[in-house]
Formats: sequence, structure tokens, C-alpha cells
Amino acid sequence: MNEEPISIIPKEPEENGNKYFSATWELLKVLIIAALIVLPIRYFIFQPFIVKGDSMIPNFHSGDYLIVDELSYRFTEPARGDVVVLKYPIDQSQRFIKRIVGLPGETVEVSNGKVTITPSQGVPFVLDEKNYLPDLINTDGDTKVILKTDQYFVLGDNRQFSYDSRRWGVLPRYDIIGKALLRIYPFRAMAYIQEPSY
Repeated sequence: MNEEPISIIPKEPEENGNKYFSATWELLKVLIIAALIVLPIRYFIFQPFIVKGDSMIPNFHSGDYLIVDELSYRFTEPARGDVVVLKYPIDQSQRFIKRIVGLPGETVEVSNGKVTITPSQGVPFVLDEKNYLPDLINTDGDTKVILKTDQYFVLGDNRQFSYDSRRWGVLPRYDIIGKALLRIYPFRAMAYIQEPSY
């Protein structure tokens, strides 16, 4: 009696399962690597910020999409004229965008429509902001403050409608999130944000 040869049929379900697992594992590895690259950049180096309100007109408008540099101030100190994104000192959940005008150790006086800076060792001078505010007529307010170490005085560019250091006081260094680096939207206004010269 002749026996017919036995044929072995491959187990397709297991092969398909292995292929599915392999493809899933490869995708998972790509996602993990991408997260390891992107998340530190997003949370420790650059952060997006959308301007809300008109306190920085004419240089920044509501809806402008900015990239904030969170790294530079770990190596250098904020400078006069820098546009910074900050935690509102009275309510840390809020984010503001303002311009630094007074530095640690200086005396800042807003009076008679002018901003006067007195360095810790130096001659007082009236802040000349024509470089970035060519149509500025005056800066409202009547305040005088001596900045301690790690304190800054910030103003909005739209002086008549800005809620800033004239009203809520000095800005502590630790509340500065970073410096506005790029405007990427609207596209027609895309630009690197340059530091003004005084």
C-alpha cells in the first residue's frame, strides 16, 4: 500500500502576526526617537507664543505667531530693548509679552511723558526709543523705581494701552520665559526679531 507524501502548509496567521508586530515596533521606535528630539526642543529651547491683545502695537499685533528662545538667557543676561515673553508676576498662569527698558541696579522714572534711566553708577539719560517706536509721543505714567538684582522694568510698545511695570511693578528675572526670536505668522510679516540699538 503506497502512502501519499505529506505536504506542510506554512502557518500564515503567525507570519502575519510577526510582520504586524515588526511594523508596529519600527513605528514605535521612530515615534520614541522623534519625541526624544522634539520634546526637549519644544520645552527647553524654543516655544511657540501667540500674541493676544494690542499692548505691543505697532511692532506686534494680536494673532502674531512667535517663536520664543528659552535657551539664550541661560548664558547671557536680558538686555535693554529685548522683547520678552514672561509669566505675569501676579498670576503665574498668564503670559505677557513686553519690552525690557530698565535693567538691574538702575533707577527708572516715568514722568512728564518720558522714561528716564539712571544707571547705578552713571549719568541719567532719557530713553530714546525712536528706533522701534518712531511715532511715540509720550509714555503715560508717574512712577519711580530702583531695580534690585534680578529685577527688570518692562513696558508695552503701545504705551497708552499697555498693562505693564507702570501698573503691576517690577519683573523678577525668574518670571522671564524667553526672548521673542522669530515671527513666523502672518507670513507676509515673517522676520527675525532684532535687538534695537540705543
